[in-house]
Amino acid sequence: MSNGLDYRHQVTALNQWFGTDLGKMVLSQESLVLQELAKTLFGYYLLELGLLCRRLDYMQSTTIRNIVRAGPCHDEHSELVSLPEQLPLAGDMIDAVVLPHTLDFVVDPRQVLREVERILIPEGRVIITGFNPYSLWGLWRLMPGSSRRLPWKGHFIPYARLQDWLSLLGFDVEQTQTLLFRPPWKKAFLKQRFPRLDRLGQRFWPWSAGVYVIVAVKRVSTLTPVRPRWRLERKLGKVAVQPLANCSQGKLEK
Repeated sequence: MSNGLDYRHQVTALNQWFGTDLGKMVLSQESLVLQELAKTLFGYYLLELGLLCRRLDYMQSTTIRNIVRAGPCHDEHSELVSLPEQLPLAGDMIDAVVLPHTLDFVVDPRQVLREVERILIPEGRVIITGFNPYSLWGLWRLMPGSSRRLPWKGHFIPYARLQDWLSLLGFDVEQTQTLLFRPPWKKAFLKQRFPRLDRLGQRFWPWSAGVYVIVAVKRVSTLTPVRPRWRLERKLGKVAVQPLANCSQGKLEK
């Protein structure tokens, strides 16, 4: 995706998949987790930044009343139409951000995280859902033709890598939850033995879940004043005193 036209095509195809029986089942399972997490969010403004052109059920459980949906969807549910990488919002104004599979399908997931860090207030929280490549869902991407279809051609970012990105931006990961150990086909959600597989997976092999949910908080470090070292310099027969200062800036590499 290199321009707005490609983005619209991606959004249309993605929403078509999440409108299928399998996509709806994925969202319903994730909503159970998000509903509980939303109860822990406080503040004045919650931003849902995503590519899904629909309202998700978890919003009803949060105490935050000012909820804004932002993304490229031109519909009645979106209060702010914008690319996720370029948000027309002031910095340090949003209390919580939810990214429902946003990083899986945007052009530049790291730029989206930079924007999230910019608009969040200190101690603000971000909730991220994503597909795990090291799972049955990730293996499904190896099926012939899957790499050209959504959702299988998404980024599928490993959550360990995502945690590293968040750490570089000054976030602390508070918790990571995993779900959907069933294979990615409709019957797996309907048969009784597959929910049992979910319970076993949670206990014995959580790393193989199809979906992860990460909660991270934006930390703002308190700078401790450091007394400068001084150097005497002779210039034109006079003594000049100059402080020596060292400054470094961390950057998130692409």
